[in-house]
Amino acid sequence: MDSINEQYIQHKIFTIQNQQIMLDRDLAELYQVETRALKQAVKRNINRFPIDFMFELTDSEINLMVSQNVIPSKKYLGGARPYAFTEQGVSMLSSVLKSKIAVNVNIAIFRAFAKMRKFLLTNAIIFQKFDYIEQKLLQHNENFEKILVLPLLLWN
Repeated sequence: MDSINEQYIQHKIFTIQNQQIMLDRDLAELYQVETRALKQAVKRNINRFPIDFMFELTDSEINLMVSQNVIPSKKYLGGARPYAFTEQGVSMLSSVLKSKIAVNVNIAIFRAFAKMRKFLLTNAIIFQKFDYIEQKLLQHNENFEKILVLPLLLWN
């Protein structure tokens, strides 16, 4: 992958446990190393990856990703449970994978995470506005029922 496409990276960022993460398989592809080699590097430096930097997906999380078509099937993961890396975990990977590719990939990944945060923040405001509108509509419906339905009930 000569040119690093931030939009491609954004499609590799998922939300699990209310955190934005990237899977080991996708990171290995971007870093141009085998997933097995990436995992070995992490295991050799496991003290650099606390639970808020990297965690192993559970079977239920994997099943959820498959059911939501985030990943095509469990086979996509290669049989082993994948590691999920938060933005901080990806940052730590750059100190473990010391290559020119790793530096360039990390810069692109950080930019993609930043854009995703901005996107989520923008959507959060929009969803709050939709929620407010929905609540107002419910109030109006209740008022219309009181105005229109109650007199009909009293009439009969």
